[in-house]
Parts: sequence; structure tokens; C-alpha cells
Amino acid sequence: MKKILVTGSNGQLGKALTILAKKYPQFQIMAVDKAELDITQQFRINGLFRRESFDYCINAAAYTAVDKAETEEELAHQVNVNGAKNLAEACHLLQIPLIHISTDYVYNGNQGIPITENQEVQPMGVYATSKLLGELAAKSANQQTMVIRTSWVYAPFGHNFLKTMLKYGAERETMNVVYDQIGTPTYVFDLANALLSIIDKVEKKLVAKELLFDTYHYSNEGVASWYDFAKIIFDTQKMHCKLNPILSEAYPTPAKRPAFSLLDKTKIKTTFGIEIPNWMDSVRKCLKEI
Repeated sequence: MKKILVTGSNGQLGKALTILAKKYPQFQIMAVDKAELDITQQFRINGLFRRESFDYCINAAAYTAVDKAETEEELAHQVNVNGAKNLAEACHLLQIPLIHISTDYVYNGNQGIPITENQEVQPMGVYATSKLLGELAAKSANQQTMVIRTSWVYAPFGHNFLKTMLKYGAERETMNVVYDQIGTPTYVFDLANALLSIIDKVEKKLVAKELLFDTYHYSNEGVASWYDFAKIIFDTQKMHCKLNPILSEAYPTPAKRPAFSLLDKTKIKTTFGIEIPNWMDSVRKCLKEI
């Protein structure tokens, strides 16, 4: 049985991986939260790695408050950069593959076509910059690092756009949602299943382990705006709140978002032979879970 360390167990991906572990009995998942393992403290990581043996590490711990990061730059850097580096260094010493979760926000969103992994990166805010620096720090410290850039993650639990729309849609008569930011929502269970499936294929020698150590995109299939995302939620739940599409300039935020961050998933699909569900199907599936 292979043992996988998952950081950020209280987050959406950490919880999803823990739940999905039941479908992968060949894996033992040890999921830890900040209280159990503060990744900004190297000695805590070293202590855990001395006590436990791991075959893989999935870093799902992150500072994700995009707008708040503009005034909490040091904290965002501590978690997203130093934390990633600390984990990577510990993994390197024991030759443990690290799967590090990153974001579509590392791109500026100006190209207007689906983004491939070799597209130039140009983060536009503190959060985005910290995530890119975290990628670089992890890969520099441990050559056995896989970076997964994902987008618009949501789940039946936690704080996310879908949960917020359900709350406000039930409370308000009208709501404004931007329609000029384009990307794809990612159902956290689809992402979690993809990660465990990839590890499983590597362990079964269906794909070479060396193929892990690269940068890949993962989000659901299809194209959406935040307005489209909200619309399918409201329509599926038959909510009576009137939804109004607005431009981003009508809803200014401290941190600038990419206008177009549609991720091309060709590389991860062809390399690991995985199928990715359409985002609308996954939204409906998630809503049934709530």
C-alpha cells in the first residue's frame, strides 16, 4: 500500500482527496491541516517526515484569499512560496514525488485562446505572484515535482463561488455577476480523482514515473464566464433571483483577475490517458450532493 501525504486537509481539495480515498484502497492517505503541519515551519515538516514514511506528497495547502493578499503580502508569500519550498526540500531529501497545486492566475489572460503550459506567465497580483513563485521554488528544490494549474475550484463544502451563489440567490431578488472573465469551473472531486488516477497509473507502470515531473493544466472541459457559472446554478436549483451580466469594471476588486484563463488540457489528457467531464455536468452533479 502506497502512503500519500496530503497537506491542507481542511481545504476543498484536501477534503475531497480524503473522501475519495475509499475508492482507492491501494492508497493510504494521511491528510493534515495547519494545526497538524504548518508548512511554513521547516522543522515541523522534518519532524513529520522522520516519524512517517511517504511515497507521494500532494500539497493542497495554500493562502487563497485573492483580494486580501493585496494587504497580506508577507503571509501569502510565507504559505505559498516558503511553504511550497519547505515541502519540496523535505521531499527531495527522501526522493518523494511532490504534486503541487497552482492556479490559472499565473497568466495575464490577454491572449484570447486556450492557454497551454508553455504560455508565458505574467501574474497580476500578490496572490498570483506568490503562487508562481511557489511553483518555481518547489521545482527548484525538488526535481521530482509535478505542478497542476487549475481554475475556479468549487465543492459541495467550504467557501466557493457555487456555495456563495446558492446563499445569495436564496436571499436576494437580483444579483450582478461579471460575464467578461472567461475560464472553466473545476469540480474538486474531478480534480481529486484525476490526481489519484494518475498516481495509480504510475504505480501500475501504465505511464512512466518521470512523466509526472512537469507542469500540467487541469480544469473541467468547456468554456464559461462567471455569469454562465451562476446561471446554471440558478436554473438547476430553480431559483427566482434575477441574474444580471455586468462588466468587470462595474465590480472592481483589489486584485485584478485574468480576463481569459481558459486552460488547454491536451497535455494531461494525452500523457496520462484521463477523461475530463464537462463543467456543466459536474456543476449539476455537485448540486445533487448538497
